[in-house]
Amino acid sequence: MSSPKIARHYRIIGIVQGVGYRYFARRTGEAIGLAGWVRNLPDGSVEAYAIGSESELAQFEAALRRGPRHAEVREVIGEEAPVDPSVTLFSVRF
Repeated sequence: MSSPKIARHYRIIGIVQGVGYRYFARRTGEAIGLAGWVRNLPDGSVEAYAIGSESELAQFEAALRRGPRHAEVREVIGEEAPVDPSVTLFSVRF
């Protein structure tokens, strides 16, 4: 029996644009087996949405807190979100 799918919305604050953060998040989400998306926001932060099991999302959030090599993550704000059944892959949004 598989774990129920839940969704979380994240906002990542710090030096997270111009350092490959979106592609890091996409690769990480794909490797974990999540569906979702990631995009830059005009204020310099990054927004992400992911669907998976509780343990998969915990892995993803831990990775978001580390970020890629040149990022400096100051804060990750995560909150529950509704599951969007139309999101089936993990993508970078522009």
